[in-house]
Amino acid sequence: CHLIHYLRLSHHLVVLNYLICTFDKLKSVSSEDINITDAVFDGVEVRVFEPPAKRDERLKRSVVYIHGGGWALASARTSLYNNLCRIMAESLNAVVVSVEYRLVPEVCFPEQFHDALRATKHFLQPDILAEYSVDPSRIAISGDSAGGNLAAAVCQQLSKDEHLTIRPKLQALIYPVLQAFDFNTPSYQQNMNMPVLPRYVMINYWIDYFNGNYDLAHSLLINNHTALDVGQALSFRGRLNWTSLLPSSFKKNYKPVIQTTGKAEIIQEIPALLDVRAVPLLAENETLQLQPKTYILTCENDVLRDDGVMYAKRLENAGVEVTLDHFDDCFHGCMIFTIWPTDFSAGIQTRNSYIKWLDENL
Repeated sequence: CHLIHYLRLSHHLVVLNYLICTFDKLKSVSSEDINITDAVFDGVEVRVFEPPAKRDERLKRSVVYIHGGGWALASARTSLYNNLCRIMAESLNAVVVSVEYRLVPEVCFPEQFHDALRATKHFLQPDILAEYSVDPSRIAISGDSAGGNLAAAVCQQLSKDEHLTIRPKLQALIYPVLQAFDFNTPSYQQNMNMPVLPRYVMINYWIDYFNGNYDLAHSLLINNHTALDVGQALSFRGRLNWTSLLPSSFKKNYKPVIQTTGKAEIIQEIPALLDVRAVPLLAENETLQLQPKTYILTCENDVLRDDGVMYAKRLENAGVEVTLDHFDDCFHGCMIFTIWPTDFSAGIQTRNSYIKWLDENL
């Protein structure tokens, strides 16, 4: 894929996603247990998983799910996410709406955010909820990785929308990516070369999401974009101080990487680096106070571990009830790997814990 990109034959993410979806994409296949249909919510494609109605049951709970993949890969229709959402619908007896947002490089930020927001707001309309027999008071918004980023950003936006009459009861974020301010948190340093999601790959995902230049990757890696002399970043620094937000067991002996002088032009070229719709961890406390009861799953072997832990702490400090579900022996992306030939115990373990929390709280 990188050779194809280098030769300018196509964007490497287009090729990679084509390969993933060619071998893996499923048609909507219903069963006796779950009815699976594809629909369009305010111009955004979604896949809906509906359990059969039970006798004397009036309304079901529901989960809006946003898949991961670096804003560039995968699909609500691939077998991995199809399987996850089907099991969620069965286990919770819930209507699951899986959002098929547009991907990089077809679109870049903020279009993925807008797709997820539009689809969610459409579903939250009373007449749409009634159509799917969903209880308006029992709706969660959830996602993994880049989908966790979108879920958190959408939840923040919904909480500030004064015109909404129905809002999510819960948010559940699976190893979410939440900030591009500091690429030298302890987990970024500890897991910089960890398979599945090394640090340089995550930085490239951010660059692609923002339609930026790969030449900026090294400057981002050493935090030149948030150096002390970059005025645009100063007001956000206190919101992402991992020395105060992380427990000592995570901080270990790692030291902050804060440049004295950097490159303010990076923020000028990519202002979205400090846009809370892209980096929800940088939201102000007034927004965090409005967030619903929250579940955050993190894995030790993951550059994004500290993103989730810091968000949990900031929400907790803002008065939000938070469950931080940390797994010492798991890795980024593990929860979707539960079917052959990638049926890992880490996937089963994390998925069961996540669904158990939803079942007890939704």
